[in-house]
Amino acid sequence: MAINDNEHIALNSSPDSDDLRDLCSELKTRGFAKKFLHFQQAGSTNQIASDLARKGYPEGTLVVAEEQTAGRGRWQRPWHSPVGKALLFSLILRPEILPSQIPQITLVVGAAVAQAVHRQTGIRAGIKWPNDLFYQGKKFCGILVEGNVKNSLVLGIGVNVNQESDDFPPQLRSTATSLRMIKGEKVSRLPLLRRILETLEEDYEEYCRSGFASARRSWLQYEAILGRKVRIAIGGQEYCGHAVGLAEDGALLLRLPQGEEIRCSAGEVNLCREDE
Repeated sequence: MAINDNEHIALNSSPDSDDLRDLCSELKTRGFAKKFLHFQQAGSTNQIASDLARKGYPEGTLVVAEEQTAGRGRWQRPWHSPVGKALLFSLILRPEILPSQIPQITLVVGAAVAQAVHRQTGIRAGIKWPNDLFYQGKKFCGILVEGNVKNSLVLGIGVNVNQESDDFPPQLRSTATSLRMIKGEKVSRLPLLRRILETLEEDYEEYCRSGFASARRSWLQYEAILGRKVRIAIGGQEYCGHAVGLAEDGALLLRLPQGEEIRCSAGEVNLCREDE
């Protein structure tokens, strides 16, 4: 498929999605979303973006779907997304970084999305390391960075925007929320998507120019894990201790009960009760 600069390709669109199709009219980005593909339904926006990356599509190419039938988060968990109520999108990134630095991108993105949501809606999210966004213990945003596809990364973001409690499966209602449920009113998806893309591009470009220090400071402003007792699974091993810091390279610092401090560069974190 040949595309030109600033071309927007709308595929299988529906009347309910006209706001997202109007994304580019006021978007103030330099490179993000200049190539923009919109789907009414897709299996996985990350999979589509991965395929486009292999074909040589440029950095900043954006794939948006109103519904995903095979959406997934970290650790291959399914991501539930009713039609037209969430933001479900993926971006192609081509940073000139080492493979060992890819985890830093997840922290950059988490901090940028938290900032964008805060500025646009007034909701101050808490980030659970490395990049899940929570509000009062319930998750409303997941982020998945996958690579390395032809020297590129694919960034997937899912934000629960206008779901109500009944939109979530019963097993998720105690752990998931949406911006609408938090605010008590509907949230317009289009301005929020613009704000996320603009903030993310700015923070990503700063990271590519100057390294991780600025993103680390931003992440620390929204973190919701330091000082808490956590359980982290790394490979086949599980550790329990207190999260005490974020290292200069983005690793989580965990203090074990015996006093030993370890670095966690990847893994799944869950909060514990203090009596565990």
